[in-house]
Order: sequence, then structure tokens, then C-alpha cells
Amino acid sequence: MTTNFVAERTATGSLRIASVPSTHVYVRHLRPPDGPSPFVHLPDPDPDHPSRSTTSTWWPPVMLRPEWAATADFDVFHVQFGFDACSPEDLQRLVDVLRERGKPLVLTAHDLRNPHHPTPQLHDEQLGVLITAADAVVTLTEGAAAQIRRRWDREAIVLPHPHVVELDTMARLRRERAARDTDEFRVGVHIKSLRESMDPFPVLEVLDETLAGLPGAVLQVNGHRDVLDADGARRDDELARWLEQKAAAGRIDLRVHDFLPDDQLWEYLASLDVAVLPYRFGTHSGWLEACRDLGTTVVAPTCGFYADQGPVLSYGFDESHFDAESLRDAVWFAHAARPDHGADVDERRAQRIAVSRAHEELYRRLLS
Repeated sequence: MTTNFVAERTATGSLRIASVPSTHVYVRHLRPPDGPSPFVHLPDPDPDHPSRSTTSTWWPPVMLRPEWAATADFDVFHVQFGFDACSPEDLQRLVDVLRERGKPLVLTAHDLRNPHHPTPQLHDEQLGVLITAADAVVTLTEGAAAQIRRRWDREAIVLPHPHVVELDTMARLRRERAARDTDEFRVGVHIKSLRESMDPFPVLEVLDETLAGLPGAVLQVNGHRDVLDADGARRDDELARWLEQKAAAGRIDLRVHDFLPDDQLWEYLASLDVAVLPYRFGTHSGWLEACRDLGTTVVAPTCGFYADQGPVLSYGFDESHFDAESLRDAVWFAHAARPDHGADVDERRAQRIAVSRAHEELYRRLLS
């Protein structure tokens, strides 16, 4: 692609963005909610057949292969997720290819600590390559930007996380929540498949004790079969037995299932009054954003920058300490006050438009 062609496309048409990945909901919602988009995201290549695009399977990301980046037609290369599949050396080779081609590199730093890694060393090395080389760094909160400034001496652009739930679904489930007539107070903990960042046991013990004394309170725990089934590939015996005993005693509402499709996931989150995040480390959360879309109050740990994303109730939890009293206080407050920390549809639509425009301006500035 010649410089003149890039300039012409930049001035008059949609930009072609190699976004890693393009099918993730966060990336999809970087485009405006209505009308044409000023930029298009290239389809994710199929990992088994890199010459073909895919609509569901993008792992491991083909776009991060230097040989793909060396020949593909794009204007800007934007890394979002998936680089934990690459060694720092592989990422440096990718950076070298982009430099040779004169292609701008943008990194959105979602995770400053990888929630799937037990220790931070590898992710730190991967971030070091990308943050140092990037022509622009984006992140989601001021707290994360301050850490990036302190650790890598880079100024990150702070852009908020757009909505996760589709706007029409969000509006419908919000209406249904408003029409509910019940005194029930349902608190949910979703342990999924127990990522390294999760430590649900101390959280569940406090919630079990606390909710037993609150009128109408129900503790609902959802987990995946691989962790909780008797023959699950990653079964946690201690946790599974505790949950089974509490469920048999009628103390918790235990739901064991496989990965939920989006429509069921949103219905489930909208049925909760409170969602408690049982994380001992992390950075940002799309789960938190989905809860805010649906009007579900989030009780989030003090690790990471969850409270910077939007209004939450916080409790003390990180890799070095757990503050049971602060968790009890947060739940008591939620039960008494029933706060609505969510964002309404109009707010989310306006936010998405602003975020889309900010990305367009960034891309065009880098190409000018």
C-alpha cells in the first residue's frame, strides 16, 4: 500500500483495522451503534485455515503471527486481547514487521495483570514489548493509566469501557427488572471455571453467614461443570463438597452448567440484585460492565481498578489480605439501600458514540 493510498483512504473512507481480535464484544462495540462506521475491523482469520475468516474461533490469534502481519492489507494494527498466546520474542518479531511496513501499532491495555496467569512475570514481559513499541496506548481507567505511567513512562489515552449487553436487550431487561414485585434479595457469585485470579472460598463463607441474617436473602452460586461435576476435568474437591453440602442444607441456590450463551447469561445477571466478584487480583472487568448495563449492583474487590470503571461497592481483597468486615458492610448496605449503580440505555449509547469517535480520531492522527 502506498503512502498516497493511505492518505486518500484516511481522508475519504473507512479505515481497515487489524484488531486482535475483531469478534470480541468490546471490539464490536467500538463501532458506532447506528449508521456506517468510519473504520472496519478485519475478520479474524481461522486459526486452522489462516486464509479464511472465522466468526467464532479466533484463538490463538492468527493476526499476531509475524507472517500474517507481513502481507495483510490493513491501515492500523490494534492489539486488544490474545497476546498471552505469544512469547515476548514472538511479539518483538511482530513489532519488527510492523515497523518495517510502517504500520502504526495501538495497544489497549485491558489487563495489567493477566487473570489467567498465577504469577505476573510473563505478562509483564509481554506488556513491556507492546507498551514500549506502541505508537499509542489506550486503557480503560485513570488508575491503570497512572500505573502505566509509573511502570513504563508512557501516557495512556483513557477511554471508558462501552456497554457489553446489546442496547435493545439492555432496555428490555431493565424494564422487566423495574416491573418485578418481590422482597427477595438475590446475591450471586459466579465462579465460572476458576481462573487463577479467583479465590471464592473466603467470599462464599462470609456471604453464607451474612445472608443468613438478612430478610429475603438468597445466595446463588453458578459454576461450570469442569470444576464442580464429580468427573469434571478441573474439579475442585474442597469447594465442590462445600457447595454441595450448603445446597443440600438449603443455604445456597447452586447452579452447575456449561458456558452460558449470551441471552441466558444476561437473563441470569439481570435476575440478581447483587453480583460479588471474588477476585484476588485483576485490572478491569467486562462482567462488571454487563452488570451495570442490567442494573445489577456490583460488589468488587479493592485489587485492580474496578471502582474506577464505574460506581461499585468495594471490599478489601487482594493477594495479601481479605477484609471480611468490609464485605459484610457492602452486602448490608446493598440490602438496605438497593442502590442502582447502573448506566441507562441513553447513557450507554452516547458513551459508545464518543468512544467510537475517539478511536477514529486516534487512527487518523496516527496515519496523518
